[in-house]
Order: sequence, then structure tokens, then C-alpha cells
Amino acid sequence: MSPRRIAIDSENGRYEVIYGAGILFGAAGRIKSLGESTGVFLICSPRVAKHWRHRLERALRSAGLRRTIVFDDREESKSISTVERVCRELVRAGADRRAVLVAAGGGVVGDVAGFVAASYLRGVGLVHIPTTVVAQVDSAIGGKTGVNLPDGKNLVGAFYSPRLVLADPVTLKTLPPREFRSGLYEVIKYGVIVDKRLFTYLESSIEALANRDAEALDFVIPRCIQSKARVVSRDERESGLREILNFGHTFAHAFETATRYRKYLHGEAVGWGMIAASRLAGRMGLLAEESAVRIERVVRRVGPLPALPTTKPSRLVEIMHSDKKTRGGKLRFVLSPKIGSAETFGPVAPKLVAEVLAHLDREM
Repeated sequence: MSPRRIAIDSENGRYEVIYGAGILFGAAGRIKSLGESTGVFLICSPRVAKHWRHRLERALRSAGLRRTIVFDDREESKSISTVERVCRELVRAGADRRAVLVAAGGGVVGDVAGFVAASYLRGVGLVHIPTTVVAQVDSAIGGKTGVNLPDGKNLVGAFYSPRLVLADPVTLKTLPPREFRSGLYEVIKYGVIVDKRLFTYLESSIEALANRDAEALDFVIPRCIQSKARVVSRDERESGLREILNFGHTFAHAFETATRYRKYLHGEAVGWGMIAASRLAGRMGLLAEESAVRIERVVRRVGPLPALPTTKPSRLVEIMHSDKKTRGGKLRFVLSPKIGSAETFGPVAPKLVAEVLAHLDREM
């Protein structure tokens, strides 16, 4: 099957997401086609380096690879101190304003490398090679970069579009089972918020997808990429429509913050967040109970979710007030009034949110 090319319009110009088995090994030619650079700098995590470093370096050598920078991609490492460390390594390596950073990894690598690319010398070239499900369908696309603070997730960052995204499903083969499953929650998100056909497909095929069936992956991943491309091309800076991509994330970020980013993979927190958001929509009379049950059922069929945090609901609600969608101290949530659509609702009463959280461990 020939690679699929999906164009995304950004304020810095159009770029492509290219999806296909084996495209990783032609990365140098595609990067060189972007124009002349003074050097390529590969940024990855220890786990990606273990499986892919030598092949990536070999693939990038003819594009002018000068240095590989490896940093820990645990969520706790998604911080300003990590950004500083990577920037200083670039200085020592002689990276100038015509350098190209190649971010190979999952969401943390992409977010950190993207923020570095936006900030270092006020902006250098950026190419994403996402190696996880969540990065291929979501985080590597759309130009959102950022790092966490102790007070909340993704509170410091910038919008900075890559010049190219190369998504090769071959890289998913080395993902541990838990991390692979974690990415599937973001796939479910797209079905709920914009793609009813995808959601129906997942209801019949989520187990095949969880078992890494190649045909299922080739149907789902490009479809999610196309969905995100449509949204971010219309609203790159999250001034309206793009907020729907945060379905389940207000709850998820609170769970991650409350547990100091040490308990959940991001997708797992989103899984719980989608269940909570669907129940909240039901309590508000926005979503039919039957639809809320369908959403929760698909989420739970991906596999066992880690237990909910022991944090009191009132504390979780307090954390949510730091969410980027909050306006004037009032809580706002992305909710789905029907499967296949979503929008932002608010203000939402904190008491109602706390009531949903208090009973979230009980299955519908």
C-alpha cells in the first residue's frame, strides 16, 4: 500500500503527515526535500534509542545528522528543566537557526522537543517521527507543545507547527502492551467527538485493534489523523473548535496532577476522563444514558484501567480550576451531546462535578 499523505494548514504554511509502513527508512530524502539545513539533531527517549536509535541514525545520516540527544520521557521529566538541558546540549553541539530537530518518540518527546524547537534561537526546524499510537493519531499533529508544572499539566508551552510528520506503523511493534493500549483511548476519543462511523467500527473491532491487527491499524490511524487535520486546520490555536480535542482531558489532567504524573499513562487517564465526561453529560441531560453506556463499554474493553486516585473529589475539582479551558474561575468541559459530536459547555457547577467523581468507580 502506498503511503497516505494528509495535508494540514497552519499559520506557518502547509505541512504533511505521511503514514505508511517503511517510510521511516526514507526519512532522509523527505527531510532534505524541505530545504537546506545546517544539521539534523535527533531527539529521543532511552526506550526509543534501545529499539530504533541505530536505524534512525542510519536513516538520517545522509540528511546531515550531527548529534543524538537522549532524555528520559517519563511524564515527571516533561518539565522546564528538561527543556533547558536539551537546549544546552544543542548549544554545545553547535546547532544554529537553520538546524532541524527530529523528535522520535511518544507524546512527551514530541511535546518537549516541540517546545525546544519553538524556543531555541526563537525557532528552528522541527520534524516529528511519532513511535506510539497516541503520538501518531494525536500529539504529533497540530503544533501544540508544552511542559508541566507542579500545579498542572501543559501549563507552559507554545503553538509551533512541525515541517513534516512521518508516522510509520512499524515502530508500534516495539511498544509494551500497556503503552499500546493507552494510545487506543485517544482513538476512541475521535470516534466520540467527530466520527460516528469510527466509533461504530471500534464497537465491533476494539479487540482486534488491541491485538495490533495490521488491517485495523491501517484503517484507524489515518482516519484519526484526517480527523485531527480537519480540526486543527480550522482552529490552530484552540480559540474554539479545537477545544473538542480535549474531550475527557479536564478530568484526565486532574488525575495525573493529583498523582504527580506517576500512576497513569496519559491515555489511561483520558480513558477515565472520557467515562467521567460522559457521566457528567448524562447528569446534565445532554447525553442519553444509552450513549453514555456505549462509550464507557468501549473504553473498558480496551483493558483494565489503573485504579482511580484516592484524592478527594473536592481536591480534584480544585485542580481542575487550573485547566486551560477555565474562564473567570468557572469550570468548562468538552462534552458529547451525541456520539460523533462534541462541544464545550460551561459554567459547570463544581458540586455536580464532585458528585460524578464520587461515584466514578462504580460501573454503569
